[in-house]
Amino acid sequence: MSVSLQRMAASLVALFVVALSSCSNTTTPEFPTGESGSLELLNVSYDPTRELWKQLNEAFIPHHEKTTGRKVAIRQSHGGSSSQARQVVDGLPADVVTLAIWQDIDAIQKAGLIADKWEQRLPNGSLPYSSTIVFVVRKGNPKGIKDWTDLGREGVAVITPSPKTSGNGKLSLLGAWGSVLERGGSDDDAKKLVTAIYKNVPVLDSGARAATATFAQKGIGDVHLTWENEAQFEVKEAGDALEIVYPPVSVLAEPLVAWVDANVKRKGSEADAKAYLEFLYTPAGQQIIAKNFYRPIDQGVAAEFSKSFPKIELFSVHKVFGGWNQAQAKFFAEGAAFDQIYAPAAK
Repeated sequence: MSVSLQRMAASLVALFVVALSSCSNTTTPEFPTGESGSLELLNVSYDPTRELWKQLNEAFIPHHEKTTGRKVAIRQSHGGSSSQARQVVDGLPADVVTLAIWQDIDAIQKAGLIADKWEQRLPNGSLPYSSTIVFVVRKGNPKGIKDWTDLGREGVAVITPSPKTSGNGKLSLLGAWGSVLERGGSDDDAKKLVTAIYKNVPVLDSGARAATATFAQKGIGDVHLTWENEAQFEVKEAGDALEIVYPPVSVLAEPLVAWVDANVKRKGSEADAKAYLEFLYTPAGQQIIAKNFYRPIDQGVAAEFSKSFPKIELFSVHKVFGGWNQAQAKFFAEGAAFDQIYAPAAK
């Protein structure tokens, strides 16, 4: 193993330990306080946001204490977005949820834990940043991968997480399907391409970070479909072993945020949870978001970091598929398109 890959392996192992620690702490009492008497917030997020929230938390905590006089500690829980949503529905006492797709927060709302019209409570429809799905390939791009159609070629091994558990997985499938429709193809054309792509998938991990380890650490696959920010992290950690390919067209990823009304009211943390999410829209929050390769909504910050975000054609799930409810029913429900397309390799 090269020095750069050894460094990445060590980094991924460390992150895995942090993730386990974060999840193991979710059984703490309902009203946790530290020695300082600070209120503790639990942020339940999706898989590849560890680095982002570490920096946001470090900036928010002193800002919050200075502006309110209240001390707060923040714990993180990370995993596949849909799995995280189910954990909250099943009792994980999240104060805030910062998940990959609208549908996952909507599922928590439908369970009676988040108020109606929650999207209207924060600026920009509760969307503090956006992202997309890009390709990570081996250095020099030996398979010549440039577009979604290349992923269906024979002999191209594709790494992507499961659409059943991961927002990354759902967005990757919709990115491939929508790329056909956006360029004049039919649903039949799109299904043929996506079927060919999933025939090239040797393993489906449960979340984005696990898929990163499969591709970069284990060396499995020719191309990895992942979040734009995760691609940047992956390439940086791998040194000169990997590179990013931006397809001409991809899906617009819209990770929304919300406080969990039932939990914050019970814990008395509503004001702090609201302030935590409002911090994302401040200049300081938007700067941190951009530095971590999430696309900020603040136009001034976006202009400042424009070189970090190549311009590609992005289509929304609403525009191409009618919204997440329709996409879920068509692609990800039991017996829907994904179940019809994907057949796990025989062992």
